[in-house]
Amino acid sequence: MKRNIGIVFMLFFIATSCVKSQTDKVQVVNTTIFEEKMKEKEVQLVDVRTPEEFASGHLPNAVNINVNATDFETKVASLDKGKPVLVYCKSGGRSGRACGQLEEMGFTNIIDLDGGITDWKASGKPIE
Repeated sequence: MKRNIGIVFMLFFIATSCVKSQTDKVQVVNTTIFEEKMKEKEVQLVDVRTPEEFASGHLPNAVNINVNATDFETKVASLDKGKPVLVYCKSGGRSGRACGQLEEMGFTNIIDLDGGITDWKASGKPIE
């Protein structure tokens, strides 16, 4: 019994320590906070959906860098690693993956929109 409790405690400790290290550079925020971050100076707003999805509507001033494209890392390399990068997709899956890649490439201030453009639209926020 003590052994099982020890194993559970150890797994919990490992899981929470991994989450903390990931959130040091990547913040997952709701639509209200994301919109406030968009107003800050020198932010880089990146839509990681496909060009077709981007053309059907996107957040104002966003640039489209498709996370599934073979040239994703090349295009992302043109961003300034010293400035905040705001990332979103349709619902949060692809942006989470993109944030991981950005972190691996040395970006240190990454903000991911929780729920993606789906939650953005549901909140009544503007798209172009």
